[in-house]
Amino acid sequence: MSRQSFKVCFCFRRIFKLRVLEPPEEVKILFDQYSQNGTMSLDNLRGFLVEFQGEYNATRDDAQAIFNSLKHLNIFSRRGLHLEAFFRYLLGDLNGPLSPSRVVHHDMTQPLAHYFLYTGHNSYLTGNQLSSDSSVEPIIKALRRGVRVIELDLWPGSKKDEVEVRHGGTLTNPVDLLKCLNAIKDNAFQASEYPVVITFEDHLPANLQDQVAEMVTKTFGDMLYRPETDQLREFPSPESLKKKVMISTKPPKEYLETPSSKSTKRSKISSKKEQWNGETASKSDSEICDKDDEDEGESLQEEDEQMTVPEYRHLISINAGKPKGALQNWLSIDEKKVRRLSLSEQELENATRRHGVDIIR
Repeated sequence: MSRQSFKVCFCFRRIFKLRVLEPPEEVKILFDQYSQNGTMSLDNLRGFLVEFQGEYNATRDDAQAIFNSLKHLNIFSRRGLHLEAFFRYLLGDLNGPLSPSRVVHHDMTQPLAHYFLYTGHNSYLTGNQLSSDSSVEPIIKALRRGVRVIELDLWPGSKKDEVEVRHGGTLTNPVDLLKCLNAIKDNAFQASEYPVVITFEDHLPANLQDQVAEMVTKTFGDMLYRPETDQLREFPSPESLKKKVMISTKPPKEYLETPSSKSTKRSKISSKKEQWNGETASKSDSEICDKDDEDEGESLQEEDEQMTVPEYRHLISINAGKPKGALQNWLSIDEKKVRRLSLSEQELENATRRHGVDIIR
């Protein structure tokens, strides 16, 4: 019987005896079927993996790896596994709930918007959001962990003739965009064949957008998914997008606005606030509206789309932005086109509380 000690009041230890968990009868019967004289050999274990677990590609090396994982325990025998060691394996990390040969077991032929995507935020930062370095290393690590959405913040360089990736308005050091794109290309499908989405938080003038379009096209080539139309009515499926890279972004607000358009926009904002405040006295909705008007690049107007560099716009397979009007309008389905809607955790919580039926359909 094993023991475990606990320190009490930082002064003395108390020792408790731990009862060994008894294998249930079903496990005992199963062990008897795949063992001889109370010992499960390497070949017996492989037979269990193939015949009972359905791991048809299991080899002796796989069985040996299980043996090796239990060698440090006193319950392990050189000749094979005893009942207690077998039971320990069944409850351990090497015996996951899903078969290794069937990691993806869902229907992957539905539109991309029907799935949760493993998403990164400021994927290029090596540490904190204020003063850390920007690097390709966090991007590489994220992709190898299975992250499917990589975010890059694009800003003009110091000479205004090049594009760099950095967290704007902070002390973070930049990294070259082309290095980031090459890192994504080389590591995108190491962990999964399903598509990688690159979201650009774009703060660039039109001439630098043109540079980005050229870099993205040359870097990814046939890997880049280009929709046949600028107005997709439905996203393709993950299955059809295997080993494809998708671009998601919206036009940069700060470079597209002229003084006259800013004046016009101020009147639009005032009108929008009235619409929001008229929606069942929803203070949270109007607060969200105020925040979105302050956030760079979050508003997407049709006239902005027309001013975007054509080559750059044609790279975008997932359009980002928010429609005009109240929050409920954001959440309505536009049968003519699909887009990505960005909400903070607080915004999503408020939206779910007030418009849950529009979010969960």
